[in-house]
Amino acid sequence: MLAKTIAAALTGIDAIKVDLEVSVDWGSGFVLVGLPDTAVKESAERVRCAIQEAGYEFPRRNVVVNLSPADIKKEGSAYDLPLAVGILAADEKIESERLGRYMLMGELSLDGSLRSVKGALPMAIVAREMGLDGFILPRANALEAAVVNQLNVYGVDSLQQVLGFLNGEITLEPTVVDTRAEFAQAQGFFPYDFAEVRGQENVKRAFEVACAGGHNLLLVGSPGSGKSMMAKRLPSIMPPLTLSEALETTKIHSVAGKLPGGTTLMTTRPFRSPHHTISPVALVGGGTFPTPGEISLAHNGVLFLDELPEFNRNVLEVMRQPLEDRVISISRAKYATEYPASFMLVASMNPCPCGYYGHPRKKCVCTEYQRSHYLGKISGPLLDRIDLQIEVQPVDFDQMSSTEQGESSADIRRRVVAARAIQARRFSGEKGIYCNAQMTPSLLHRWAEPDAAGLEKLRDVMERMNMSARAYDRILKVARTIADLDASERVEQRHIMEAIGYRNLDRGGYMAAP
Repeated sequence: MLAKTIAAALTGIDAIKVDLEVSVDWGSGFVLVGLPDTAVKESAERVRCAIQEAGYEFPRRNVVVNLSPADIKKEGSAYDLPLAVGILAADEKIESERLGRYMLMGELSLDGSLRSVKGALPMAIVAREMGLDGFILPRANALEAAVVNQLNVYGVDSLQQVLGFLNGEITLEPTVVDTRAEFAQAQGFFPYDFAEVRGQENVKRAFEVACAGGHNLLLVGSPGSGKSMMAKRLPSIMPPLTLSEALETTKIHSVAGKLPGGTTLMTTRPFRSPHHTISPVALVGGGTFPTPGEISLAHNGVLFLDELPEFNRNVLEVMRQPLEDRVISISRAKYATEYPASFMLVASMNPCPCGYYGHPRKKCVCTEYQRSHYLGKISGPLLDRIDLQIEVQPVDFDQMSSTEQGESSADIRRRVVAARAIQARRFSGEKGIYCNAQMTPSLLHRWAEPDAAGLEKLRDVMERMNMSARAYDRILKVARTIADLDASERVEQRHIMEAIGYRNLDRGGYMAAP
């Protein structure tokens, strides 16, 4: 007899429908076709044991399974559940009338219990688009999939429970999630707050500007000056995620298997901080079984690279294209996929190998050549793509010991949100443009042209520092953001001056001996 169950396969951060066609006929053997990977091929033994533990007998006949469409690679162990159900239906051990109305996904243990799977959210979206009655999957993924409204999501614990439901012997209660209510309730909680930061007012101002315009940021300072500590607080002053951004971010983490169990939606912007030993593939994504990399996991959030010069140069250079295009296209011999990569790059580094160049109390022991070589590990094109380059000085004792709290993240965030609201109105008619950092050259000329005094000052600085055309664009974008924070229609000279002050590494003689 022939039976068919419905499953899904992941392609990039989306999913497509997969039909499991199962035939049980005379003979002996087990054949699985339709481009299954090793994990799918090994499912036969897991399914055999799980069926027996559920109180049924694995058919002693020839079993042929086709995964359709047959030209798309099927990966992972999530096909165990639809495969087991399909085999029993084809062997006439269970009713098959309801199979075409539900999507089934889940990895089976040998005792018949179900383990969690990757990509439950995009699979649920496909199930809703197909108009199915429901989606049956492991209980550990039920909350994640239930974010998709107008779809009944059933979280189950075992194969036996699924078979009882399909036979009409038991009923399952769908998992219900009020997405908007839970999203609103979870907004605004952060483990770190800028109120805990003592001093560093100029750096906090730079962080505010960066978040207000979506600009990339580089912090240069000696060890212990607070670079990493302040970077961890960045999500607390960034604009809140919109519901659509939260869904997109959750979907990426779901596909990568990075979503914590029991999570419905990611309600705060991601903060990713990979170690400097990371490989290019781990950063941008791909691999034998393509998965999103760190730059995609940081989508709609922050990618923090601590000790920037310690990263392999090849790793850093692969970020140049995503920083401009905000998407990463990965093409290999066997597949091509695209992942979103709209992230805010924040990096930190010491000013020299010993770390104490420019320190007010400790002497640097590095030569000028060593300092120049250390900075030279970061290419000029990459530095050009970093809008704000900030020097971080150590905090003195009086500031550290002060009991007076600094300005809270909530207060800074209100100004950031107000500036972003101005940008949202400004770019409402522009597709794919949401903040000043994304402005094209034509938009720069339209919205960021400085007044006469500002233009003259910018000309003088550009010629003296021999800045690139990209640096010119970055200065105008940052100046536009500063003007938005001031609620100013025009970019004035004071805005240009502040934006130039954030290009510390462009200053002549910055790395020269003191």
